Amino acid sequence: MRLHEYQSKQIFGKYSIPIPNGRVASSSGEARQIAEELGGKVVVKAQVLVSGRGKAGGIRLAKSAREAEDLSANILGMELKGLPVRKVLIDETVNIQKELYLCVINDRSMRKPVMITSFAGGVDIEEVSRTTPEKIVKIPINPLLGLRDFQARDMAAGIDLPRELWKSYIEITHNLWNVFVDFDATMAEINPLVITGDQKLVALDGKITIDDNSQFRHPEMTDIRNTDGESPVEIEAQKFGLSYIKLDGNIGCLVNGAGLAMTTMDMIYLSGGTPANFLDIGGGASAERVTAALRIVMLDPGVKSILINIFGGITRCDEVARGILSALNDTPARVPIVARLVGTNSQEARALLKGTSLLSASSIVEAARLAVSAAEGGI
Repeated sequence: MRLHEYQSKQIFGKYSIPIPNGRVASSSGEARQIAEELGGKVVVKAQVLVSGRGKAGGIRLAKSAREAEDLSANILGMELKGLPVRKVLIDETVNIQKELYLCVINDRSMRKPVMITSFAGGVDIEEVSRTTPEKIVKIPINPLLGLRDFQARDMAAGIDLPRELWKSYIEITHNLWNVFVDFDATMAEINPLVITGDQKLVALDGKITIDDNSQFRHPEMTDIRNTDGESPVEIEAQKFGLSYIKLDGNIGCLVNGAGLAMTTMDMIYLSGGTPANFLDIGGGASAERVTAALRIVMLDPGVKSILINIFGGITRCDEVARGILSALNDTPARVPIVARLVGTNSQEARALLKGTSLLSASSIVEAARLAVSAAEGGI
């Protein structure tokens, strides 16, 4: 789950990370009112979950409240990279002397969080990483110990930060780490963290991405989630607790267990086909969840056949069969469906599915080959 800039900066403010004064507006009139309260000279920033907003015209400087109103009207009517701009952030202007970069992110290669900082911040940090990686300092963090003071000092020294800013910089790094931990984030970024003309550090922009798997711990975040940039099918899958990822193939997959789902996809590849999705219905899935899963797979117009691969343990095969029948009763299958159901109550499942158009398979190899052949029109 990605948060908008204004949402991220609201969190930063609560964690004592300095941010500019500002508020979000959903109309040009509201933007003008906020600009007047901030003294007229403001920055108008499109709130949309894409990168490169400034280069696309989504960030503009207004010299008066009237200009802020006009710019907001234009920006609120824009689409940036296909996403509509529904809100703008009106921030006070800041006298920028230097732009820094500060971020905490999960690093899979190190298998731990990493804090990244650079004295070359701003919109082109990716280019800095590619061309001059020596300007970037990375500090791995033991999640059991958290960020230590000496690590924060090492970062300040590593980017040649003026000594008079070390105290506030170290406080900001600790507060950003606390945000990362408290919100189960996969990334918490300040870009840029600016040095102002009066030698203060201010988080001019912010970005937080929260691990979807932790949302049960953060129910308050559900109401503020923006789904404009997300797949409607994936959103629907989340409602039923399904792990669904759309892929580019033509063989739909419905499997219980992430490991078996990956193995099923591998077998499809080895049989000469390509999977259309990753879909794990989870352990102990109910008939209702199976029904929803099969409907979601059948909604994909690129799917030419469907492979259902269930190894019943906690998940009962007869419950899966009832879910399949429910889905087919509501929406008749437009493509061939291959089913391999083994394990708990598998005989009952076969009895329930007897007489349907489903193709039965006893092994994963046979099931994958049947699905690939069906997708190619061989069945």
